[in-house]
Amino acid sequence: MEKTEAKREHWSSNLGFILAAAGSAVGLGNIWKFPYITGENGGGAFVLVYLICIAIIGLPVMLCELSLGRHTQRNPVGAFKKITPDSSTLAHLIGALLVLSGIFLLVFQDYGWAVVILLLGFAIFRYSWVVVGAMGVLAGFTILSFYSVVAGWTIGYIWQAFTGQLAFNSVDAAAGHFVQFITTPALAIGCHAVFMLMCMVIVYKGVQSGIERWSKILMPILFLLLLVLIIRGVTLPGAMAGIEFYLSPDFSKINANSILQALGHAFFTLSLGMGAMTTYGSYVDKKQNLFIATLSIAGLDTLIALMAGLAIFPAVFAQGFQPNAGPGLVFQVLPTVFNQIPLGTLWAAIFFVLLLVAALTSGISLLEVVIAYFVDEKGWTRPRATIVFGLVTFLLGCLSAISVTGWEHIEWLHQLILGVFGVSKGSFFDVMDNLSSNWLLPLGGLFIALFVGWIWGPRQAVNEIRQGSANFADVHLFSLLAGLKDDPSHNAPVHVVTLASLWGIFIRFITPVAVLFAFFYTIGWLKL
Repeated sequence: MEKTEAKREHWSSNLGFILAAAGSAVGLGNIWKFPYITGENGGGAFVLVYLICIAIIGLPVMLCELSLGRHTQRNPVGAFKKITPDSSTLAHLIGALLVLSGIFLLVFQDYGWAVVILLLGFAIFRYSWVVVGAMGVLAGFTILSFYSVVAGWTIGYIWQAFTGQLAFNSVDAAAGHFVQFITTPALAIGCHAVFMLMCMVIVYKGVQSGIERWSKILMPILFLLLLVLIIRGVTLPGAMAGIEFYLSPDFSKINANSILQALGHAFFTLSLGMGAMTTYGSYVDKKQNLFIATLSIAGLDTLIALMAGLAIFPAVFAQGFQPNAGPGLVFQVLPTVFNQIPLGTLWAAIFFVLLLVAALTSGISLLEVVIAYFVDEKGWTRPRATIVFGLVTFLLGCLSAISVTGWEHIEWLHQLILGVFGVSKGSFFDVMDNLSSNWLLPLGGLFIALFVGWIWGPRQAVNEIRQGSANFADVHLFSLLAGLKDDPSHNAPVHVVTLASLWGIFIRFITPVAVLFAFFYTIGWLKL
């Protein structure tokens, strides 16, 4: 293990780390999902709520993950393994609650979920908080398997845009073409394979020569493409209506469900709970300022999301389309919008290249989570791990690619899931999306906050953050409540607000509660 630590790669510069981590956060969620959920929730008011949620959930949890990674110099599993205490009452309590829940489900003959929850409960009893790291690696693996399918669609649409195949006069025509495209197995699997190959080539090269080098290329390209699309959009006749919709708050459209949706998206878009930030943090030098890096990463991610809306809504309104088109906004409405704009083929191609760049920066971070685990914990070489698990991820993704609208191509798997769990909503693609996005990510984030706040301790985390950010904890705030009562810098008779104490309070109390509410909402247990 010591030999592995001595040879561990690190980012060559703070800029390279920030661009790579921001690239992990910036993905299809920023450019595909954020605009359409903004359109569904009334525009500017939702943007304001989203920014508040970034501050409540995103910043505290991201700082937790980065500090865990840098302190341990390990992947998510290795990070928890290195600092998890021999015995944890809180872990045993969580395990006991899961076991009791599993027994309860057995009584009601829900055998599939009962077995899953019982196994998870016993795993927590046996391995304690290390299970949280394993959940992060599993989340990265499952997300990449279906994420690469969607990214593959962008590759297909780039080719079709350049060849003039996206010239639609109506949304219905665009929707019909989209369904035909994604339900053609050869096209869907082929594009999925190209995207996975791109991710593998970059990760194969390593941290500095692969991930960092390409992040320094791809992120500026992403920014420039967005600027070009914004300039084109806002100069269209009638674009001001889209800008007003996007930036003018209408709080009458905001309800409890909107807030919970903003909470969930803030968590998903920052790549939290999937081990990516822990893994990237493990490559950070001790001299780098984690607090400034966290602000920079979250700031860049949020800026890209806001710019994406500014690129899309003016064009949508200028051509007389509705902004609440849902997930079809990008692949069905926008091609129709571009077709009505001079040089529409060019603008459509630029937009889908933008989508591909955003997907690629996230895809390489998801693959790196899995690769780092096998390199650190199993002693594999990076080339071996990249090839093997790039192929495994591709094969799992093929099931999503051929089942995106139904189960007809893999009915055997449908019957298996139906028989084990009793219910099977949507396709296998939806099952993978639901498992990772609605279960693994929020639970991972919740457990990370609990672990740092109550087990590892804010004091230990702050000591790590201080390396490179000495002023982070120099003044005082409710240190007892924040878990910092024995910290020498918190013994002054007068206590005032500090970043460290405020962060400790959020991690211990506010963030876990917010994540829990968002989790209950996404899985359907909370309806408001």
